[in-house]
Amino acid sequence: MAEKTASQQQICHWLVDEMSLQSWQIDNSVSLLSDGATVPFVARYRKEQTGELDEVVLRQLQQRLSYFNELMDRKATVIKTITEAGALSAELRAKIEGVRDKAQLEDLYLPFKPRRRTRATMARERGLQPLADLILDSAVAWNHVQQRAQQLTAASTELADADAALRGAGDIIAEGYSEQGDVRTLVRQRTWAAGVLKSSVTKGFAGKLSKYETYYEFSQPLRLVPSHRLLALRRGEKEDVLRLTLQAPVDELLPQLEKKLLRCAGPRYPFLQAVVADSYQRLLAPAIEVELFLKAKQNADDAAIKVFADNLRHLLLAPPAGTKRVLGVDPGLRTGSKLAVVDHTGCFLAYDTIYPHTGKGSASTAQKTFLALVEKYKIEMVAVGNGTAGREMEQFCRQALQGAGDSSTANVAVVMVSEAGASIYSASDCAREEFPDLDLTIRGAISIARRLQDPLAELVKVEPKSIGVGQYQHDVSQKGLQSALDAVVESSVNYVGVDLNTASAALLSYVSGIGPALARSIVRYRDENGSFKRRKDLLNVPRLGAKAYQQAAGFLRVAAGDPLDNTAVHPEHYSLVKRMARDVGCGVDQLLQQPRQIETLPLDNYVAEGVGLPTLRDIRAELLKPGRDPRQEFQTAQFDDAVTKIGDLHVGMILNGCVTNVAAFGAFVDVGVHQDGLVHVSQLANRFVKDAAECVHVGQLVRVKVLSVDENRRRISLSIKQVADAEMIAKR
Repeated sequence: MAEKTASQQQICHWLVDEMSLQSWQIDNSVSLLSDGATVPFVARYRKEQTGELDEVVLRQLQQRLSYFNELMDRKATVIKTITEAGALSAELRAKIEGVRDKAQLEDLYLPFKPRRRTRATMARERGLQPLADLILDSAVAWNHVQQRAQQLTAASTELADADAALRGAGDIIAEGYSEQGDVRTLVRQRTWAAGVLKSSVTKGFAGKLSKYETYYEFSQPLRLVPSHRLLALRRGEKEDVLRLTLQAPVDELLPQLEKKLLRCAGPRYPFLQAVVADSYQRLLAPAIEVELFLKAKQNADDAAIKVFADNLRHLLLAPPAGTKRVLGVDPGLRTGSKLAVVDHTGCFLAYDTIYPHTGKGSASTAQKTFLALVEKYKIEMVAVGNGTAGREMEQFCRQALQGAGDSSTANVAVVMVSEAGASIYSASDCAREEFPDLDLTIRGAISIARRLQDPLAELVKVEPKSIGVGQYQHDVSQKGLQSALDAVVESSVNYVGVDLNTASAALLSYVSGIGPALARSIVRYRDENGSFKRRKDLLNVPRLGAKAYQQAAGFLRVAAGDPLDNTAVHPEHYSLVKRMARDVGCGVDQLLQQPRQIETLPLDNYVAEGVGLPTLRDIRAELLKPGRDPRQEFQTAQFDDAVTKIGDLHVGMILNGCVTNVAAFGAFVDVGVHQDGLVHVSQLANRFVKDAAECVHVGQLVRVKVLSVDENRRRISLSIKQVADAEMIAKR
């Protein structure tokens, strides 16, 4: 137990040093996270204990804590293995215990690691270790070394001559050089600092066009290769189009290695010089190259995953249309367009299929069916999926509504909705549980309608990787991607808050402290016992204990009952709010109706153990706007009705668009032609932009100018900055 405590203290010391935080912040945060508290809970409700660390810092701390815990476990294994081999010295133990990097730990362990049969192994089997020791002993004359080599040759049938004996001894020395930790560190650092990644085309693709032709003859310092470029290069290599090599600074490294390793002169120097070169070229360079490729890949993965995560967060937090009665449309041609009606709570009411664009049914019949659903269910908005025939269907809906001759019908908004991942949801277990008797396409239409009402509540039902807001998602670490995206969904869900009485099990599973099993138990309890009247009724749910309740309660909303249950005020602070109300001379209900009284509350009077000004400020903000949805106001992109396919575009057009994806090199924008256009990073603003995320985000409405159109390759080049320039000139 004492050793574990010492390890934890060491980890906290490293975290303080690495993250530049106060030791008490690290100690408290580590204690909370290690005890099972979630990042959203700690960030929101334990600000005094962490010094108001936000989710970004807490997640970084959580990741590094996990890394160091793994490092400590690996150290224990390494020490045990070396001890059992009888080779653990006090000096080596101190070195192992002092490292805080996994690569450096493996360098220390390398000489003791079980290995495959090598040239050095075979040389030792031939009895050449003593000769290698003589060579390294500068006090022994070189001619004596040569004589000893001749003696060994005469006594062995496996050695052809003295040179063979010397070469074998050189293999032993070369392996020893390659296993020295400081030598590997030198090669690793210099190769990373100055190594150049080169790509060339393979023989099979020489002279052929491909999507990798830009990289047929390419070079760039490895450490400077952008994430998207490295992932593209590696995919090209995987598809056998490209060959990648790492050109290390050999002319710089070999002299440095000789200076570090050789402490001799005279005739043995040229021999050992050749051994150093062999050690580098045969053993060190290939191993370090693999290691650095993995490091670069990890860096590229991290960058790509961050972009994916940022895009997903913006998509999840897209403004909701709210409690509107919606008609969802999943467009189609041959199989028709599926219509599904949901009420203001998202409850499915009716469906139908129309064929306005094929010979299977007349456009007039389709229009009558469509309008009948709109009128019968008093539809307030129509959500049209942006897939195949999406723009055609959008125009059909607008024209049908305008031609109905009813002013109320004409005011029904028609909105294009991203259907990315809708087909995945339709075939999922979640969809089958919700609508076991409905066809997949009808489930898709329902999902499209609900996405308009509340993107977050519906998108959590789809595996994040299937939503399509990243690049190279199949090339990056799947474990890292899944972990990052799950964290984004968890963060987004808890940021917005969840209605306990309407939330699906999928949505509830991301609430702090709940998870899939408890989420299903909550829904089952709700189905059997009716709506929750109070937050604390959660404690009646089987297997939901006090700890889970503490983690989850503040993020769940119950509209009926105690007014505080519909706010982000945690139940552990209800007594404090009631005290505030008493001090004002009213009840909590009345206090929530008196913003001026709330604004003038003397917060210093309520500071107590565990409750400081940060928490009190959060409570006051919540009381001022109880139950407020933190997402922005709903807006939609109005596409040009005359532009529905890529052939309708021409250079110079200025169009409305919606950002669908963001990468470091630019942003992809939907302009309503079933093919996103690219706004290169250089076309985002009239200044240097390193990363497109500095200027735009997924879901943002933008105005773009068409720069070029390649209909055959389905490539559209757009500009945002040129629109701003043109509009500024027009204003003048």
